[in-house]
Amino acid sequence: MADLILGISAFYHDSAACIVRDGEVIAAAQEERFTRRKHDHQFPSNAISFCLEAADASPADLDAVAFYDKPWLKFERLLETYLAFAPRGIKSFMMAMPVWLKEKLWMDDALRRSMDFDGTLYYPEHHQSHAASAFFPSPFQSAAILTIDGVGEWSTATWGTGSDNKIELTHELRFPHSLGLLYSAFTYHTGFRVNSGEYKLMGLAPYGTPRYVNVILDRLLDLKDDGSFRMNMRYFNYCTGLTMTNSRFDDLFGGPPRQPEAPITTREMDMAASVQVVIEEIVLRMARHVRRATGERNLCLAGGVALNCVANGKLLRERIFDKLWIQPAAGDAGGALGAALFAHYHVAGNKRKADGRHDTQKGSYLGPAFSSREIRQWLTDEGHPFAHFDGAGELAQEVAKLLDDGQVVGLFSGRMEFGPRALGGRSILGDPRRIDMQSAMNLKIKFRESFRPFAPACLSEHVSEFFDLNGESPYMLLVAPLAEEHRVEGGVDELVGFNKREETLSDIPAVTHVDYSARIQTVDGQHNPRFRSILEAFHDRTGCPVLINTSFNVRGEPIVCTPEEAYTCFMQTEMDALVLEDVLLLKRDQPDRLQRPAVPDALALD
Repeated sequence: MADLILGISAFYHDSAACIVRDGEVIAAAQEERFTRRKHDHQFPSNAISFCLEAADASPADLDAVAFYDKPWLKFERLLETYLAFAPRGIKSFMMAMPVWLKEKLWMDDALRRSMDFDGTLYYPEHHQSHAASAFFPSPFQSAAILTIDGVGEWSTATWGTGSDNKIELTHELRFPHSLGLLYSAFTYHTGFRVNSGEYKLMGLAPYGTPRYVNVILDRLLDLKDDGSFRMNMRYFNYCTGLTMTNSRFDDLFGGPPRQPEAPITTREMDMAASVQVVIEEIVLRMARHVRRATGERNLCLAGGVALNCVANGKLLRERIFDKLWIQPAAGDAGGALGAALFAHYHVAGNKRKADGRHDTQKGSYLGPAFSSREIRQWLTDEGHPFAHFDGAGELAQEVAKLLDDGQVVGLFSGRMEFGPRALGGRSILGDPRRIDMQSAMNLKIKFRESFRPFAPACLSEHVSEFFDLNGESPYMLLVAPLAEEHRVEGGVDELVGFNKREETLSDIPAVTHVDYSARIQTVDGQHNPRFRSILEAFHDRTGCPVLINTSFNVRGEPIVCTPEEAYTCFMQTEMDALVLEDVLLLKRDQPDRLQRPAVPDALALD
C-alpha cells in the first residue's frame, strides 16, 4: 500500500517533523534549526513546511499524520503524580495546567487547524515511537529493542523485539523510576541545563574519580540484576517541584547545586564520574537481560539515554550482542521519524525487507540543502568575496592545506543532519594533531567550556589503526579507546581535574580525551562525498586520516541551517575559512567584520 505519512514530535523539547513515502524517509528536521531557538518545543510549523516541500506535497496529499505520543495518557500521569504528592507541588501544578488545558490536550484540533488536514491521525505511545525509530531504519530484519529516556507517558524504559514490520514491547520501567531523570538530576546538580547539558556531564566525567558510586547505589537506587531499579524519591524533587533534587540530595553530596557559570570543582567532576559509572552498569545489566530473554543477536537502541555514547561504546565492547544500531536522533526529535514509520509498517502492515548490512537512515542527511548556484548568487549580491572551484579534488586539496597550516574551516555541504550531531554537512573542521586546537576552538570559535572534548572524523578504512573499534560508527554515537601505539604515556593518572589537560596524551591530542577515549565518526563517502574528499586530501598531505569534526554553531545556538547563518557564524568567530558547497571564503578577504560576542570569563575555567 503506497502512502505518504507525516510524523510530528512537539511540546516537550526538540520538536521535529519527518515525512515518509512508501517507507522511505524523504526528509526530517528539528524546529530549532528554523526558529533559531535551541531545543525549541513549539509546534514544528517550519519543519513541517520543509518536509512537505521536500516531498513536493501539500497536507491534502497526506494519507496520515502520526504524533509521537499519547497526550491524554501523559496528562493522566501528570494528574496522578500531583495527586499522589498533594499538597506538595501546587506551584508546579498551577504552572503546568494552563498549557495542558489550552493546548496540549486538544492535539487533534491543533494538528488539523495548523495544517488544514482532515485525514487519519495516529498516536503511538512515546516509547513505541522510539522503538520504531530504532528498529525500522536499522539493517536488521529482526532484533531486540531497548528504549531508555526520561519519561514518555508512564514508561521510562522499555524492551521487546522487532520482526519484519512489527514491534512488540513486552516490558517497561515506569515513572518516577527513570535512568534518564537520574542522569538529569546529576546534570542539574552539577550546574548544567537539564535536557541540553547532559553532554557536558558526560564530557566532565573522565576528569573525576567515581567516589560516589556506592552512595548512589546504596542511597538513591535499589538496582536489580536485570537492570530494573527503584529510586528513593526522598532525594528527588522532579515529581512535584521546579528543581530536580532537594536538600537531602544536597546533604548527600556535600552541598547545594553548582550555580551555572560558577567554577567547576572536583566535587562536580566526581559526581559526573560516579553517575556515568552507574549509568553504564545499568545499561549493561539491561542489555544482558534482554539478550537472555529474547535470544536476539542484534540490538536497536533509542531514547535520550542512547545518546550516551560512552555507555554505547562499553556496550559494544562487552559483545553482549553481535551488532548494535542506534538511532542518530535518539531523543524526542527522532520520535517524529519513529511515529511515521510506526504508522507505515506496524499499523498499515506494509512489507519491510532489511539487507542485514545497510540502514535506511541515509546517513541522517535529511534536512535542507542549497545549490551552488543559489549560494554563489547570494554571495555575489551581498558582496562577499569567494573562490569557486569546478573540481571537488582541487577544493579538497586547498582545504587540506589550510587545515595543515593550523587554520579552522567551516564546512557547509549537502543536506543538514537530522539529530544532535554534525556529521560533515554542517561542521567545523580542525587539525587534530595540534595540542592547542581543542582549547582554541572551544574558547575562540565555539564559545563553550574548554574542558569539552572534540570528536574525530576518521576515514572508515583507517579507524582500527587509530582506535579500538572494528566496525563503523557513522553517526558519532560510540566512544572507543585510542589505540596504544598512538598514545603518549605520561603522568596524567597522577594529575587532578583540569590539570590533566596539560599532558600531551597522543599524536592526535585535540580529539583525545583525558581517559584516552574518543567519540568516533567513521566516514565512508557514501552520503557526503565532499567531506570524504577533504579527509582523503588531508590524509594524502599529512599521513593523518583524522580531522576534528564539531557542529557548526556557537554555544547556545542551534546548528546552522542556511548559507546566511553559516556566513554569520563564520564572521562572528575566529574561523579562518568557510566552504559553502564548491565555494571557498577566506576570512582575511572579507571586507566587513561582524561584531564578535564576548566570551564569558567563566568559560575559561582555568
